[in-house]
Amino acid sequence: MAPEQKNPQQTIDVAKRNWQAEVETAQTYRDLAERERDEKRKGILLRMAEAEERHAQRWEAKLKELGAQPPVYNNTFARRLNRWWNRIAGAEIAIRRMEATEEKQEAEFHDQAERTFAGEQEVQEFLRKSALEEKAHARALSAMAPPVSPRTALDKILKRERWHGRGGSWVADAIYGANDGLGAVFGIVSGVAGATNNQQHYILISGLAGMLASTLSMGAGAYLAAKSEAEVYEAEISRERAEVEENPEEEIEEMSLFYQLQGFTPEESLKMAERLAQQPEQFVQAMAQSELGLSEHRFPNQWSAALSAGISTAIGAFVPIIPFFFSGGLGAVIASFGISLVAHFAVGALKSLITIRSWWASGLEMTWIGIIVAVVTYGLGLAFGALG
Repeated sequence: MAPEQKNPQQTIDVAKRNWQAEVETAQTYRDLAERERDEKRKGILLRMAEAEERHAQRWEAKLKELGAQPPVYNNTFARRLNRWWNRIAGAEIAIRRMEATEEKQEAEFHDQAERTFAGEQEVQEFLRKSALEEKAHARALSAMAPPVSPRTALDKILKRERWHGRGGSWVADAIYGANDGLGAVFGIVSGVAGATNNQQHYILISGLAGMLASTLSMGAGAYLAAKSEAEVYEAEISRERAEVEENPEEEIEEMSLFYQLQGFTPEESLKMAERLAQQPEQFVQAMAQSELGLSEHRFPNQWSAALSAGISTAIGAFVPIIPFFFSGGLGAVIASFGISLVAHFAVGALKSLITIRSWWASGLEMTWIGIIVAVVTYGLGLAFGALG
């Protein structure tokens, strides 16, 4: 098949778009650096701006080579609006937007190297290097931006602690298992009680069925989660090892950025990264830890995780149905409500073992959740019972 004929105007248009993107990205980095108070973060943003400006100069030279002039960078309304939004939304949102932009540009450069500039080895090599820099910038921005929510922050902390293999992960599985079982079956018992006029037989059967389902679900989930952690770790380490082997210069630069975010100077960071790169396996481990929080090869035992989650779920789920083994009617419902709220408070207090909240605040929060669940599900049960 004959090689595809190039369209000179198409090549010029692509080069112009690249020039515009690089100039706009560099300007955004400089705007972010101007408002950044942390000196090391400011320095990194400025160096990324300089890298984008070098890319723009390269595209300017390419346009001149093609007989075209680069477009003029005008401060248009759209650009002013974008800069205004970055200021209003805050630096962290702007950083996340830039992270997405860098990832998009990386993909575009790879595509252009294969299509638009096929056969132009010099431009292709520049595009490949540019793509690697965009990738390094995206990862550095990801490290600079904090989690987007307290829930995400807690998830990352718990995940990091588990990767570190410090033990105690079964405690978290047990606490959350008890919480899940208690909440789910408490809701079932309340709803069925409302729908059946507090009939002991139906409440007991539905509660036991809910307990069994929750136990099996939580146990299987904990087993698969523990199994997946080891598999994900091995996959990520393999990916990181391949990147270190294929692009050692990029990985060294990326590791240098991570060191700079920890407070080291650019010179110190580069020396440390280069020295670490002399030991490839240690370098791979360090990159995995910096990017993903993966460190030691210790993971929760799959069966212990399943047992702790399953048994604790069964215990939590069993609490609301205890009174119905001995009596029925409204009295059993009130007793179930009382002991379930006490259990909710206890589980909430135990959650403080793996969080930074006070035990009483966590306990009260769980108690209020239990009250809301009881009221809503009992009310729905009454409504369905009336319809029947």
